[in-house]
Amino acid sequence: MPSRKKTTMFASAFCTCVSSFVLICVVLGTQQWVSSDVLFSRTNTSITISLDYGLFRGTCEQFVEAGLQVSKQTFQGHRDRSTQGVSSTLLTCPFADSLSSTKTRSTNVAIIVILVLSLLTSLLSSGFTCTNAVSNPYQTFLGPIGVYTWNSICGILVLIAMILFPVNIEAHGLSEELAHGCSTSLQSHIRSQHSYGYSYWIMLLVLFLNIASLIIIYFYEHARYSKKKEQERPIENAPKDVILF
Repeated sequence: MPSRKKTTMFASAFCTCVSSFVLICVVLGTQQWVSSDVLFSRTNTSITISLDYGLFRGTCEQFVEAGLQVSKQTFQGHRDRSTQGVSSTLLTCPFADSLSSTKTRSTNVAIIVILVLSLLTSLLSSGFTCTNAVSNPYQTFLGPIGVYTWNSICGILVLIAMILFPVNIEAHGLSEELAHGCSTSLQSHIRSQHSYGYSYWIMLLVLFLNIASLIIIYFYEHARYSKKKEQERPIENAPKDVILF
């Protein structure tokens, strides 16, 4: 049976791994990844497309200067309104159908696959920490080495997803491409503003939880190694004649 200290340390690491697993589920299940305001020019006026979307779906809303009629678009649904002299149309955007570029579509799919893999590695890490909390599998991959491995892989995958999503927006023009799917009468793109939502920033918390798990296991292994060295020290410091005797 493991010692009380070992059980406590690995149980703490288990809690952080389970929390990481739950948060990755939240990341995949929520769609508040980014909000974008994309400004386009059109004949004698300008249009602002306001987008809120995630990995699977999103909404877009177009604002046109007062006095101009907004044509209805063929989407899953729409709602027209006018406030303070600005005409707008709220549209439910079919995300997959709006991605015509190979780069944006493949990057979005890659992010989903990476997050699913990170979910699996987080689950494996939870299982390994639980195993170590109730047993002593030091000599196999089920021991601390396995916990280090799966936590590190999970953290790396989440970090890659955090990098790829802004790349898809900034470099590949994901918001601009979705905006064109919301309105067919757009001309030249003027500027874009992006604000990342809580679904994206939760991944940063997942990284911190993975690092916390690694730190907990490292401190336990370091304390165990130090204790082992202290137990060997009396023999090393014993007088030579006593050892010979």
